Amino acid sequence: MRIARHLAMCGVAARRKAEELVAAGRVAVNGQTVTTPAFKLNPATDQVTVDGKPVAPPKSKTVVVLNKPVGYTCSAADEHAERLVGELLPPALGRLFTVGRLDRDSEGLLICTDDGGLAQLLAHPRHEVSKTYRVRVSPHTTQEILQRMCAGIEDEGDLLRCSQARVWKRESQTDVLELILKEGKKREIRRLCRQCGLHILRLQRIRYGTLELGDLQEGAWRHLTPAEIDSLRGAAK
Repeated sequence: MRIARHLAMCGVAARRKAEELVAAGRVAVNGQTVTTPAFKLNPATDQVTVDGKPVAPPKSKTVVVLNKPVGYTCSAADEHAERLVGELLPPALGRLFTVGRLDRDSEGLLICTDDGGLAQLLAHPRHEVSKTYRVRVSPHTTQEILQRMCAGIEDEGDLLRCSQARVWKRESQTDVLELILKEGKKREIRRLCRQCGLHILRLQRIRYGTLELGDLQEGAWRHLTPAEIDSLRGAAK
């Protein structure tokens, strides 16, 4: 890569200005001053300085999706937790935090990242990024209950509400509900179901904004593609 382009990628200056810095003798590669903008380097191995100060491209952000199993706590450290979600991710990813927590007994799609801006965009209620859950409950659910969930239910001073609620699958003794939230107050689905007299047998998040859990195996993770990240950003109001 030409030295001027590398300097531009490092945020030092636009390419033409970077060429002027090189011509002025202010740039060194591996300790040797470079004076020609045509000089080429290997960004992976060569050390570049400007006025004696090291420069490097900004570290790319990490965004992964994890299929969280039951029993793992969404916290970087918790002395009361038996297992933390960070144990499911390799140390090489660095310190990541979760977006839109799932409680210990819930499972499914969990976004983990070191991109604070993206996390804020996805998690803040004002952006109304939808979260979709499949919830197995007993006994069977009535249409009246689903309407109550969407109309809103007061609980401990909070107004709890689903954006959408439907019976996704009816089984012999249970229903699997599909519930969509756009705010996500603490343990909101569990509190809604308790208020409606429903016992939760399984709670799984299957979608966050435009991102779907798909066939990702329990406990497995993968990097999001740039297109997926852009689509998530676009899901926020």
